[in-house]
Amino acid sequence: MKCLIVAAGQGTRLREKGELKPLIPIKGVPLIERVIGNAHAAGVDEFLVVTGYRAETLQDKLGEIAQRTGVRITRIFNRAWDRANGVSVLTAKQYLDEPFLLTMCDHLVDPEIFRGLMAAPSEPDTVTLGVDFNIDSPLNDPEDVTRVKCQDGRLLKIGKVIRDFNCFDTGVFRCTPVMFDALAESQARGDDSISGAMNVLAEWNKARVFDIQNRLWVDVDDPAAFAKAEQLLEAGQL
Repeated sequence: MKCLIVAAGQGTRLREKGELKPLIPIKGVPLIERVIGNAHAAGVDEFLVVTGYRAETLQDKLGEIAQRTGVRITRIFNRAWDRANGVSVLTAKQYLDEPFLLTMCDHLVDPEIFRGLMAAPSEPDTVTLGVDFNIDSPLNDPEDVTRVKCQDGRLLKIGKVIRDFNCFDTGVFRCTPVMFDALAESQARGDDSISGAMNVLAEWNKARVFDIQNRLWVDVDDPAAFAKAEQLLEAGQL
């Protein structure tokens, strides 16, 4: 299965660690290389990475990673990289006409999360989001993560500020091409985000969730999360 990685933004909250977020080393390895490595360990055999901010530098590094590791990486440039992340996903539409995984360049997750999403039963024309019901875990900031309300395996609503929620968005999805239809509809309504598309899919009864159970993940988007990720890597937990 292919994996699409969004890596187009500036990552300003982690700027003290490096100028280009996907290439910031964490325990000696660039962040995006760790994301690719975890997905590859789960069985992903091809990657598509959407670049934007300082694209030439990132694309050169991705080419070097591909040559060194033997992993196939297609590089896609998003000219509208300063818009929300859903625009980056839609940029890859022409490359994906079968089920695929979607994740972010700054989410370090247990490879078993990718493996579980790939192996889980899926319905045609649906998108499944990996969710974490451990909402009291200290690993991810509850004021910063994206919140999700779900019931009986169906995603009902998603957003940063919703008050009625029972799990967190891990940033790992198993998609079908219906995701692109939902992204287009959400953008037509004025919301460029992936979450906006998931809310559209919820309206269409095409949004599902996958419980990651006790598997670990960290959204490495600020220095505090970076430190937590380093600790997990030192302990061999990510």
